[in-house]
Amino acid sequence: MVKHLACLITITLCIAGCGESEVSKKVSLEKRAPQEETIVRQADARSLKFGFDLRLSPKEDTKIYLPFLRYLEQNTGNRFSIKFTEKYESTVENLGKGITHFAALGPVTCVLAKRQYGSSCLVMGLNEDGRPEYRSVIFTRSDSSVNTLKDLKGKTFAFGDKYSTQGHVIPRKMLEDAGIFITDLKGHAFTGSHALTARAILNGEYDAGSLQDNMAKRLVSEGKIKIIATSKPYPSSLICANKDVHLPIIASVRTALLSFDPKGKHSGILVDWDKTEMPKGFSDYREADLKEIEILAAKYGLIK
Repeated sequence: MVKHLACLITITLCIAGCGESEVSKKVSLEKRAPQEETIVRQADARSLKFGFDLRLSPKEDTKIYLPFLRYLEQNTGNRFSIKFTEKYESTVENLGKGITHFAALGPVTCVLAKRQYGSSCLVMGLNEDGRPEYRSVIFTRSDSSVNTLKDLKGKTFAFGDKYSTQGHVIPRKMLEDAGIFITDLKGHAFTGSHALTARAILNGEYDAGSLQDNMAKRLVSEGKIKIIATSKPYPSSLICANKDVHLPIIASVRTALLSFDPKGKHSGILVDWDKTEMPKGFSDYREADLKEIEILAAKYGLIK
C-alpha cells in the first residue's frame, strides 16, 4: 500500500530506446479533498485492496479511483483502499498473490492474471458509445512531417508499458500491418504509461508514439498532436478479482459494478471518470472477446 497515499512518491521510470536514461518524477499526494479521507487511510486487515494499471500519473489516477472506491464502499458494505504500483506486471502479481483483491486491468494483463494465477474477470468497461471496446492511436506532434505509418520507417517510436494493450500490443500490430517492424525503426522505448508517452513525443524525444484513444482525442482538441492512424476496436479494460476472494464479496462487487452509472445518477460523486476506458460503466465479461489479444500477447513474448 502506498502508506496513507499521503507521502511523497518518487517514481523512477527507466526508458529504453536508442539509449537508456532514467527519469525521476516526484508526485506529492499530500493535498487531497476531505471526502477522500474515507478511503485514503491506513489500510487494515478488513479493507479490500484495489490495484490498477498506471494510465496517467499516480496523482491523477488516484484522484480518479478514490471516488469510485467510495461508490463501491457505499454499495457493497466493504472497505476499500488503493494499492498503487508503477509497473503493469506488479499489478498482475499483486492481484495473483492476494496482495490486492481487485484490480482494473487491460486485456493483456487480464489474460496474464488469468493464466498465471487463476484470477477471474468480473466486468468489461464501456466506452462513450456504450460498447465494451476501445481503440489505440498512433500519433505525432502537430507540426511533424510524419503523416502515415509508412513514414515511420527509420524513425524513433515511444510505446507505453510493455504489457499495455493500447500502448504496445495494438499499436505494434498496427505498425506490422503497415509493413513496419521493430527492426525497421531507428529506435523505440517503453515509457511506462500513456501520459509519459505523450510527454516524450511533445518534448521531441521520439518521432511518434501510441496512446489510448480517449487521451489522444483530448490532445488533438488542444492542438498538441495529430493522429496518423487509429486501430480497429479491441476489448476494453476489465475489473478482475483474486481467485481466493469470497464468492459473496465477488458477487456484491460485480452487482455494484454493473449498476454503476457514471453518466447518470453517480456522475456527481466522480472525478475525471471520462478519462478512463470505462466512461459509461461496465458490462458483462465475455471471455471469447480476449482471444485475439491473447494470441498477440503470446506473439510478442508477453505470455507463455
